Amino acid sequence: MINEANQVLVSDEFIRGMQITKFPGGGLEFGEGTRDCLRREFMEEMKLEVEVSDHIYTTDFYQQSAFNKDHQIISIYYFAKPLAPITVPLRTEQFDFDEEQMKVYEATGETETFRFVNWEEFSDEAVSLPIDKIVATMIKKKKNAD
Repeated sequence: MINEANQVLVSDEFIRGMQITKFPGGGLEFGEGTRDCLRREFMEEMKLEVEVSDHIYTTDFYQQSAFNKDHQIISIYYFAKPLAPITVPLRTEQFDFDEEQMKVYEATGETETFRFVNWEEFSDEAVSLPIDKIVATMIKKKKNAD
């Protein structure tokens, strides 16, 4: 998701003791299409209806899961556009979890918060996961070429 100010939405997550910055989204549920998955994830994570538009990339190499060494990750990326104003708190600093979010972490072992990264500061260094780094570079090149 890239907003009108040319900022890219990222999710800062604290999962099982690891802090990662990634693109919003999550796992596919059985019987669900990939675009439906992304719409559901935005609704669950941000209470936000989105329009899922152009496909960006599908993983075409082996990537082991960071959380389960017996699993392989296949990621599918799309551009998304909000259909309503964003109402969840947006942070300005990385891993800026509030007290409520830390209570969620203590109860579940994971929590997240969202922020926009300015285009000038956005690069593969802005995200943590290997596939996200590839996609960040692709997005940067595509938008700079447009």
